[in-house]
Amino acid sequence: MVPKTPKEILDFCKKENVEMVDLKFLDFLGIWQHFSVPIYELSEASFEEGFGFDGSSIRGWQPIHASDMLVIPDPETAVIDPFIKRKTITFICNVVDPITKEAYTRDPRNIARKAEAYLKSTGIGDVAYFGPEAEFFILDDVRYAMDKNYAFYQIDSQEGHWNTGREENPNLGYKPRYKEGYFPVPPTDSLHDLRDEMVRVMESIGIRVEAQHHEVATGGQAEIDLRYAPLVKCADNLQWYKYIVKNVARRHGKTVTFMPKPLFEDNGSGMHTHQSIWKGDTPIFAGEEYGGLSKEALYYVGGILKHARALCAFTNPTTNSYKRLVPGFEAPVNLAYSSRNRSAAVRIPMYSPSPKAKRIEYRTPDPSCNGYLAFAAMLMAGLDGIINKIDPGEPMDKDLYSLSPEELAGIPQAPASLEEALQALEEDHEFLLRGDVFTPDVIEMWIQYKRENELSEFYSRPHPVEFKLYFDC
Repeated sequence: MVPKTPKEILDFCKKENVEMVDLKFLDFLGIWQHFSVPIYELSEASFEEGFGFDGSSIRGWQPIHASDMLVIPDPETAVIDPFIKRKTITFICNVVDPITKEAYTRDPRNIARKAEAYLKSTGIGDVAYFGPEAEFFILDDVRYAMDKNYAFYQIDSQEGHWNTGREENPNLGYKPRYKEGYFPVPPTDSLHDLRDEMVRVMESIGIRVEAQHHEVATGGQAEIDLRYAPLVKCADNLQWYKYIVKNVARRHGKTVTFMPKPLFEDNGSGMHTHQSIWKGDTPIFAGEEYGGLSKEALYYVGGILKHARALCAFTNPTTNSYKRLVPGFEAPVNLAYSSRNRSAAVRIPMYSPSPKAKRIEYRTPDPSCNGYLAFAAMLMAGLDGIINKIDPGEPMDKDLYSLSPEELAGIPQAPASLEEALQALEEDHEFLLRGDVFTPDVIEMWIQYKRENELSEFYSRPHPVEFKLYFDC
């Protein structure tokens, strides 16, 4: 493994004949950006002085008249990039203003770092652990295009059940039926070895994995579960996770999407997120209350549920997210909590009686999110619950999808659209501003960017289904 101090890193690079330095950082919405410099440009001073770049070219960032920014490599994140041909050491960077040297308010990693610092300042705990279960589709072909007079998309997978009748010379069958992709063995699960290679690459850079398996949908839906880690480290790992699965798939002539709902009438991709808080060696979520939780854990759940509609602006941040968040398909639209019950938005896993394993699982998020912002927002909501002792109400220990309309009427619902989520965030974001974790300009720019660049595009364009419904009106 690569050492984690500047001097040791430089010695390592010389010894291992490293040729290039790759500097990775996250744009506002959650996509990794990067640029590279020759190894001789890296010095001990680089870890304080950084490298310059144009911040006006990054979505949601600087105006053109104040574009100069710096990336500061974090030595703790140093690894050898597993995909770049020339031997390259890569760092995840923090973004700072070159004049003031202050951390940039719209750098998602900075927001996540401030959330960790705020947790410590409250005295509630020392570390928040997160463990995401990000699902994705492995596809063989994707095509989409649109113009003034047409729009279409088409995706394909050798595993897609729609291909049972296709001439494949020969077609060998064994294509998972709709909603029956969960846990079949090969040959029905044709992607085991590919997922296994993804895991091996993750392990090669120090990421621990708990499991990998096929998911419910046909057409190559997959899941690889990362071991829990402190908030910022977990968000770093999630970025590597996406980078690795996409590039391993590309090696094999396949492609990956983390879109929550790429298929009609089959399961979408969620990102169930496990979370807990520890103080020293004590897991503060373990106790004698419902589900083996502590009072603090139940208050944390209360905070999550109270602010869930606003959280969706960060945890489910795309128009496509709300194609998944509909009743059925195991989508947690009912904002309630329960032990074991997977139809509740917040589940209390009961796999282990150990206090160290006690955690809550928030099932509403999806993998299109920016992990740094989503994890930070969830933590801030949960901490608001603890600080204000927010009662989560009674647990729901029955199938929420089978409730009558009268029973459902009293259960809050997740937003039905991105516009609803942004409206909720506009009305409910004071809890995010504590400790200067999220700043007003972050909230304002997030809402503005989503409305101007995504919703306006989405709402103004005719949809193919509208021709089916209305062409003959």
